[in-house]
Amino acid sequence: MTSPSDQPSPATPQNTNSEFEPTDEARFAEAVKSANVPTLLMVLVQLTGNLRWLEEPYRPRKSRGLSDNESGGLNEDLQTEVRAASLQAIIDWRNGAPVALPIPSVDLLIKMMGVAMGEEIPHEYAPMIAGELGLDDEAQSAARGNSGVVPEGFRALIIGGGISGICAAVRLQQAGIEYTIIERNPDVGGVWLENTYPGAAVDTPSHLYAFSFAPNDWGRYFESQPSILSYLKKVADDFGIRRNVRLNTEVLRADYDETLSTWSVQVQPKGGGVEPETLTANIVISAVGAFNKPKTPHVKGAETFEGPSFHTAHWPADLDLTGKRVAVVGNGASAMQVVPAIADQVDSLLVFQHSPQWAGPFEKFKQPVPDAVRFLIANVPLYYSWYRARMAWIFNDRLYTSLQKDPDWPYPERSLNAINDAHRRQLTSYIEEELGHRTDLLEKVVPTYPPFGKRMLLDNRWFRTIARSHVTVETSRLEEVRPHSVVAGSGEEYEVDVVVWATGFDVVRFLVPIEIVGRSGVRLHDAWANDDAKAFLGTAIPGFPNFFVLYGPNTQFGHGGSLITVMERQVHYLMTALAQMFANNVQALEVRADVHEEYNARIDEAHERMVWTHKGMDTYYRNARGRVVVNNPFRMQEFWQLTDTANLDDFVATQRV
Repeated sequence: MTSPSDQPSPATPQNTNSEFEPTDEARFAEAVKSANVPTLLMVLVQLTGNLRWLEEPYRPRKSRGLSDNESGGLNEDLQTEVRAASLQAIIDWRNGAPVALPIPSVDLLIKMMGVAMGEEIPHEYAPMIAGELGLDDEAQSAARGNSGVVPEGFRALIIGGGISGICAAVRLQQAGIEYTIIERNPDVGGVWLENTYPGAAVDTPSHLYAFSFAPNDWGRYFESQPSILSYLKKVADDFGIRRNVRLNTEVLRADYDETLSTWSVQVQPKGGGVEPETLTANIVISAVGAFNKPKTPHVKGAETFEGPSFHTAHWPADLDLTGKRVAVVGNGASAMQVVPAIADQVDSLLVFQHSPQWAGPFEKFKQPVPDAVRFLIANVPLYYSWYRARMAWIFNDRLYTSLQKDPDWPYPERSLNAINDAHRRQLTSYIEEELGHRTDLLEKVVPTYPPFGKRMLLDNRWFRTIARSHVTVETSRLEEVRPHSVVAGSGEEYEVDVVVWATGFDVVRFLVPIEIVGRSGVRLHDAWANDDAKAFLGTAIPGFPNFFVLYGPNTQFGHGGSLITVMERQVHYLMTALAQMFANNVQALEVRADVHEEYNARIDEAHERMVWTHKGMDTYYRNARGRVVVNNPFRMQEFWQLTDTANLDDFVATQRV
């Protein structure tokens, strides 16, 4: 039996001819009938080496929006031909035929991706596409830290057992580096353990919301919280990282010892009552995330309310909303999931809308992945890899151009450029269609700011829900809470039984409340002026040697992409840095101040040209000074390139003595 780290990646086709049964052929035939045609074409090309499938009449048409373009726009006869040829190629491969094109050339890879998407793909995306397909063996080797010998006694301490903490742990373990995870909760899972509110789900395709080293058999195209949490727990189990996790334990502070080039980290069981314990580590990795500090506004009388009143992150497990009058404060991502999920249970719903939100069509909302397709994904690694790569392209950089400000655009109050304006028209038409006869709501719910100015949401029946007769949208702020009612800024008083605070999270004050003290006694929160966090590649900070941040400042891609992809890239970069440390007898790395400042100047300059600095809105992306501290302004392709290999020239290196 192989360990998880020894298992082949999903992009490595494995023949199982000795185990192939006639019944499998019938299952593959059924699976191919339901498969995504553009994905099948790429599988067909690699298995057979026949490039005619990349030419007319088989070339798929460009997909629209976020659709995965199931038919490729091909007519029924062509689809049937592609499916039949794909089935035969898969059967031949399962019977022992080698893959004709196991690693396509760069030029062919770009052409294949272009055909799969029905659009031209820039050549510079080749390394990223190869990475998504698992074809970059050299990069994967570096990511596992296979260069240099790990010094005896070298240890890492990871703060947090969520997505990024699990990712870091797996890669450290594969490199033979000892580590400990400190997790404040009773189990791993991070935000997916904490947020159990009705409707909680991912708005990134499930097959992208999985580690490249741990494919999963997803039941839905966009999974719900319980399934995502189960997946993260399974990864922790499969890779054996639980033995290195200390649960129900909080990190109080971490101090850097310049003499020893080590970190002293104070930890304590959650709730206190026990003296803090000090742990020593050579490197500290912050994997605390950002969406873990619930933010609740100060509202007059909030403490006097006599019914249930709670933030969405603290949803009571035994709460029964049947027949209740519920007020939901906020209309962002969590509210947009909660409100439709509870609408059928409650007597009435009152939504306090801070500002309107753009939300686009959610084609596969709650749609299950057909069993036949799940079988294909599980048994044909090439199909999984190409399906995932296509979804990555759809959800990554395609929208980037529409987020740039055109200085000559005559309507800057409503949009940024011609493409952005077209998005506005399309989204507005969609909202009108969803609201139906409730045209009275249009003025309330259609945003005045440009599309993508705030986090773009996928519509899980939000507009249809607020159009229902028992739902009220209140556009003035919540001014006061009384024992059995809430009072709006309009003066209207509403009797309610439950108050749900869907008011988001404090995401700009990274790492609060943990005290991080670096070289010369500098406190990280002082260096960051509380809410003005900066880091090189969102990962390294001057004055804090051997301290690395995952999901740090400016690492969220507001135009798309998967959080897990970003985390994997940061961890990949970190592992290349550690490999070079070991190979060059370095015991501490500290990013140079000039490198750090130059990178962040580029960040700020790029943001000035983009939608998130538009003056017609406020957003959690910006701090109190108006600086964008959450989002990354680069293309995903550029971030992929920047995180390919750590350059020791960007750091001050302390040699091991």
